[in-house]
Amino acid sequence: MIPISVCIIGKNEEQHLENCLVPLKAYPFEIVYVDTGSADATKEIAAKYADKVFDFTWCNDFSAARNFAVSKASHNTILSLDCDEYLTALDEEALYESVTAHEQGVGRILLNNYYVANDTPTNYPERVDRLFSRKHFHFAGSIHEQLVSQKDGNPLYESYDLPLVADHAGYSDPETMKKKAERNNELLFAELKKRPEDPYLYFQIGQSYNSIRDYENAYMNYKQSFALHLNPYEPWVQIMATAYINAMNHTGRSREAVRFFEPIYAHFANDANFYCSMGNAYLNLHPPKPLNAMAEYIKALQCPTAREEGANTFIPYYNIGLVNEMMGNPEAALTFYERAAGLGFMPAIEKLKEMEPT
Repeated sequence: MIPISVCIIGKNEEQHLENCLVPLKAYPFEIVYVDTGSADATKEIAAKYADKVFDFTWCNDFSAARNFAVSKASHNTILSLDCDEYLTALDEEALYESVTAHEQGVGRILLNNYYVANDTPTNYPERVDRLFSRKHFHFAGSIHEQLVSQKDGNPLYESYDLPLVADHAGYSDPETMKKKAERNNELLFAELKKRPEDPYLYFQIGQSYNSIRDYENAYMNYKQSFALHLNPYEPWVQIMATAYINAMNHTGRSREAVRFFEPIYAHFANDANFYCSMGNAYLNLHPPKPLNAMAEYIKALQCPTAREEGANTFIPYYNIGLVNEMMGNPEAALTFYERAAGLGFMPAIEKLKEMEPT
């Protein structure tokens, strides 16, 4: 058995913290909670469930707070979680086997991000780096902190998948998202003054704007990031590719999206969300290219990353229906609308109502 310390930082998280801590108590983890200035009942909840509770004077630096929490842990193996992330599944024996086999790597948990899109409860699942040895790694960056090597500060390392699943509830409240975006961008712009050529900072600024549907500002920051030197195979660049296409689709720049990504398509053609976004770009062209769009949606359905509970399944079904309707194939359109509707996608349900015989 490898002893593991779960390290969590938070502020005014009474809404989420109990849901975060209770599932962890079922396992032999040490729980370390660090509070950065709560004015609600967060610390009282932490004291009820955590093994250790500490205060940290907030200094506009998330890495400093996380590294402080790590320093207070009793064990070298650290699992870092946020207060709005709730453990839902864990194969304990497989977890310890994975950690033993990858002592100098970083373990990736499966995080289910829940939000509402097109009046439909939606889940965007993603793998995020969360488990590591403090002998080899620490956090760097004042905002959207990254793990880097203790030895030389290198952010590149071996990642491996863990048999651990958590639900992320943080995307459900628009007002909370707005405040979070404003706070994050304040810190990111301060960092940008120090490192104006860092593409990762522009990516994260774009993500903040994207989270509150300010697609124009998201587009401008993604564009700036792609204009700088970056490695297209880094996980965050793969995420940004899809977000950049979506921002262009939302701001009337779908032709720019197609022109930009067609020459570098092979770098990103491994994700269902990317295929869906490219398909949407082809549909938004004037005139549209429905056959190109259809090919992208079919790739999305065939992609290993497609999930029944994720948007990258009901969206391609729905859009294949749209393409068939555009091409004068109402029977085929109906079949795909029914598949999307069966997954709870509201636009598909409305389409079926429109297509009912009068």
